[in-house]
Amino acid sequence: MRVTKAQAQANREHIVETASVLFRERGFDGIGVADLMAAAGFTHGGFYKHFGSKADLMAEAAADSLSRSLTSASNLDVAGFFAMYVSREHRDARGNGCTMAALCGDAARQSDEVKTTFANGVEGTLAALEQKLGPTGEGDRAAMINLFAHAVGAVMLSRACPDDAPLADEILQICRDRILASLPASEPV
Repeated sequence: MRVTKAQAQANREHIVETASVLFRERGFDGIGVADLMAAAGFTHGGFYKHFGSKADLMAEAAADSLSRSLTSASNLDVAGFFAMYVSREHRDARGNGCTMAALCGDAARQSDEVKTTFANGVEGTLAALEQKLGPTGEGDRAAMINLFAHAVGAVMLSRACPDDAPLADEILQICRDRILASLPASEPV
C-alpha cells in the first residue's frame, strides 16, 4: 500500500516524538534504531526512508523536544520556571523532562550537528528567560547563564543519585532555594 506525502510526514513526526522520549529516557546510545522504530510502530527498514542516519534523528528529536519545552514553559514566570525545573517531579520525568538535563552529557560526545542543536536550545531558553525577567541591569545574560546552568546541573546531580536517596532531594531543595533567592526582588518567588 502506497503512503501519501501527508501520511509519510505524520509518520516521520511520530518517529521524532517517540525518539525524543526514548533518547531522554535512555540516552542517545541507550537505544538502537531497530528498537526505536519498533517502539514507534514501524520496521527497522523504514528508518532510512525518513532519516539519513541516527545522528540526523538525534538532532531533529533534540530540536523538537527543546522547542516543546520552551512552549510548555511559556506560561510560567522566571521563578515559576525554576521552581518547576528544579523539582522532584521534573527530575523523575526523564522522558518528558528537559532535554538539556537528560542529554547534555551525551550531546558532548556527538557530532557538531547535535552540539549545534543543543547550543541553539540553550540560546533559545536563555532568550526566553531574559525576556520574561526583563531588563534588570548589566550582567543579565551572565546571571541567566549561571541560573540555568545551576538548574540543569542540579537535576543532573539529583538524577545520578538513587531515586529515594535523601541526597537526591537535598540537592534539589538547596539548589532551588538558592536559585529563587538570587532572582531580583521584583520577581515573585
